[in-house]
Amino acid sequence: MKYYSTNKNTFPVSLNEAVIKGLASDKGLFMPEKIKKFDPSFFKTIDKLSFQEIAFEVAKKIFGDDVEESKLEEIVYDTLSFDCPVELVKENIWSLELFHGPTLAFKDVGARFMARLLKFFLGENQKQVNVLVATSGDTGSAVANGFLGVDGIHVYVLYPKGKVSAIQESQFTTLEKNITALEIDGVFDDCQHLVKTAFLDKELNEKMALTSANSINVARFLPQAFYYFNAYARLKEKGALNGKYLVVSVPSGNFGNLTAGLFAREMGLPVEQFIAANNANDIVFEYLETGNYNPRSSVETLANAMDVGDPSNFARILDLYGNSHSTISEIIKGYWYSDEEIREIVKRVYDQTGYLCDPHGACGFQALKEFLSEHQTGVFLETAHPAKFTETVESIVGKGNVPLPEKLAEFMKGEKQSISLGKGFEGFKDFLLKR
Repeated sequence: MKYYSTNKNTFPVSLNEAVIKGLASDKGLFMPEKIKKFDPSFFKTIDKLSFQEIAFEVAKKIFGDDVEESKLEEIVYDTLSFDCPVELVKENIWSLELFHGPTLAFKDVGARFMARLLKFFLGENQKQVNVLVATSGDTGSAVANGFLGVDGIHVYVLYPKGKVSAIQESQFTTLEKNITALEIDGVFDDCQHLVKTAFLDKELNEKMALTSANSINVARFLPQAFYYFNAYARLKEKGALNGKYLVVSVPSGNFGNLTAGLFAREMGLPVEQFIAANNANDIVFEYLETGNYNPRSSVETLANAMDVGDPSNFARILDLYGNSHSTISEIIKGYWYSDEEIREIVKRVYDQTGYLCDPHGACGFQALKEFLSEHQTGVFLETAHPAKFTETVESIVGKGNVPLPEKLAEFMKGEKQSISLGKGFEGFKDFLLKR
C-alpha cells in the first residue's frame, strides 16, 4: 500500500517510510491510497469474535500489504493486552470505556501499536530514531509508556506548562530511561508547531532521525479504528442494536480519534452518524455549521485534552470527503459545551445514573442525549479514567467519590524530571542538536 500526502505535492511513499517520517515533506499528512472494505457478511457474526480477533481482521485490511500476517498478529495481540468494554449508562446511551490500558486513556491503543510497528520496521537499523510528540494531556503518557525501554528509540514529550493535570504530567515526567519531558512555556498548539517545524528543518533531519507519535502519524491514528469495530460487536452481543441505527459520539480535540472512526465507517462499519463533541475550542463545530474553517489560538478548559485551536487531523477529514462541506456536515454533527455546562453534565449523569464521566466523556454523553431518537442506539467514547482529573471531578461530585486506580498511584510516587523550554523553534532546535 502506498501513502500519499494530503497536500499532494510529493510522491507517495511506503508504509515503512510514512511511519518513520511521520509528516510528508510538503507538510501534508499521509493517507492510504485505498481503503479496503469488509463484506457485509462480516458484521453478521462479528459479535462472536473477541476484541483481539476483530482488531487482527481490521489490521489485515489496513496493514496486511506491508506486514506479514504472523508478525501483524503478534503486534496486535501484544498491543491489546487489555479490554475496551461497553457499559450501559442510560436507556439507549452506552459508554465505550477506553481507559483500561496501562495509562488509562484511549491513546494506549494507538501508541502501543505504533511502538511495536516502528520497532518492526527499524529491524536491525542501529541509528537511533527520535520520536517527537506534542501532548495536551494523555498522548504524552500513552506514547512515553508505549515506547519505554524500546532499544534504538528516544522519545521527547512536549507539553504546555501548567496546562495538564498533575496525574497526567506524572505519567511522562517520572519515567526517565529513553523518555525526555520538555515543559514548553506556551499552549498545546505551540508544542505541536515545534514538532511540525522540526520535521521540516533540513539541518535537524540531516543530523537526527525524527518521527512523530502524535495522531499525525498513520501508525498512531489508524489502529484506533479497532475499538470502533469492537464497540459495534459488543453492542450487538448485548442486544443493544436490534435493528436500531448506531450513532457514535466522539470527544474531539486534534480529531485523530474521530478520523479513525470515519475510516472504520468507510471500511463498512454500520455507523449511521458521527458526532464531534467539543469544548469551547469550537473550530470544527463552526465549520460544520458554516463551511468556514478558521483556526485560532486554543483556550484553556476543564476538558484539557481537547484544547486544540487548529486540529491537525481535520486535513484528513477534508481529504477523505473531497473537501465537500455538504458531505462532511451530513456524516458529522457538532456540539460544544462550556466549562459550566461540562460541570453540570458530570454532576447530573453521576447523580442520576451513578456513572462517573471524565470531562471529555461528559461532552460525548450530552451530545448523544441531545441528538438521539428512539430509533437509534448511541455510544460515546469515555476517553480517559476520571481519576486522571481527580481535582476537577471531585470538585463536582465530592471528595472521595473518585477512587485512584493503583496504576495511577504508582506514577504519582515518581519524581518529576522535566526540562523547561520557551516556545521559540530555534531554542528547541538548539536543544535537540546538543543532545
